[in-house]
Amino acid sequence: MRQYDAGLAPERLQKYLSSIGVGSRRKVEGWISEGKITVDGKIAKLGDRVTSSSRINMDGEPVTCRRPKEKIGDKTRQRRIILYNKPEGEICTRSDPKNRPTVFHRLPVLKGQRWVAVGRLDINTRGLMLFTNDGDLAHHLMHPKLGLEREYLCRVYGQVDNQSLDRLKQGIKIDGHLIQFLRVSRQRGERSNTWYSVTVKQGKYREVRRMWEAIGCKLSRLSRIRYGKVALPRGIKLGGWIELGSDLIEKLEKNDDNDKVVTPKPPKKSPGAIFRERSESARTRIRDDTRKKSGQRSNRRRPQGRGRQH
Repeated sequence: MRQYDAGLAPERLQKYLSSIGVGSRRKVEGWISEGKITVDGKIAKLGDRVTSSSRINMDGEPVTCRRPKEKIGDKTRQRRIILYNKPEGEICTRSDPKNRPTVFHRLPVLKGQRWVAVGRLDINTRGLMLFTNDGDLAHHLMHPKLGLEREYLCRVYGQVDNQSLDRLKQGIKIDGHLIQFLRVSRQRGERSNTWYSVTVKQGKYREVRRMWEAIGCKLSRLSRIRYGKVALPRGIKLGGWIELGSDLIEKLEKNDDNDKVVTPKPPKKSPGAIFRERSESARTRIRDDTRKKSGQRSNRRRPQGRGRQH
C-alpha cells in the first residue's frame, strides 16, 4: 500500500488516531493520559507527533490503519470512498450522549471495517462529505500539504461591498491565524440576502462562518458543494450517498491542477422507484388541495338570516 505521508510533516498523535478511526480525539487523549499508548516503544505524551510509519501500540497491541481487502461478489476492493450528502442537524461523531442523529447512521454497513470521515461539517452545515475504509487515504486527503480545495455555497445576510470582498480574499486574522478565501463570487440574490460561492484550503473549524462574521455578516445557510476535484451531484437527496469509482479516487489522491472538476453521476432510478415517487407526489398534492378546499369552506361566512320562529 502506498505510504501517503511520505515527506509530509508529522501530526499530533490524538488527531492521527482519530483520523484513522481508533476513537474520538477526547477518548484518545484520555488513553494517552492513562499511559495506555506507546509510540516506538516509549509511553506517549500529549503533544507527541507521529506518522503512519510510527510503531503505535495500545494496551500492548499494535495499532494499524491498514484495512484488509473486502470481497464484493467476484471483485476485490482494497479502498472505497463514498460521497454523502449531509443534511443539517446531523453531527459527525459515531455516537452522541444527547442521542442526536449522526452521519454514520445512514452509511452502508462494512464487515470487519469502519468508515473514516474525511474532514467534518458542523451540525448546521449541509452538503458533501467523503468517507473511506482506508485510514491512510483519509489522512492523506485531509493533510494541509496536499492542498485540496473546499468550495461552499453561502446565503449571506448583510451588506457586502467590494472592500469587504477584498478583505476576505486578502485574509483576516482569527485566533492568531491568517485565514483567507481563495475565491469568492456572487451567485444570485439581491440586497441583504445574497448567495456567494467561496473556496478555501485550510479546513479549520467553522472558518467560513467566522470569516463572514468578521465583516459584519451572518450566514443563514451553508452548504459544501465540492471537495478537491469532486463536486456534489444534484441528483443526490439529503441523506443519500453514492460510491466513487477508482478514477475519481485517483483524482482526489493526486490533486493535479490540470485535472478538471468532476461531478459523479448518481445511479439511475428503477422504473418502480420512479413510479412510487410520482404516486407519493400525486397523493401529497391531492391531500394538500383537499385541505385547502376544506379550509376555504370552513372560513366562508354563513348568511345571517333571521332563522325560523317557533
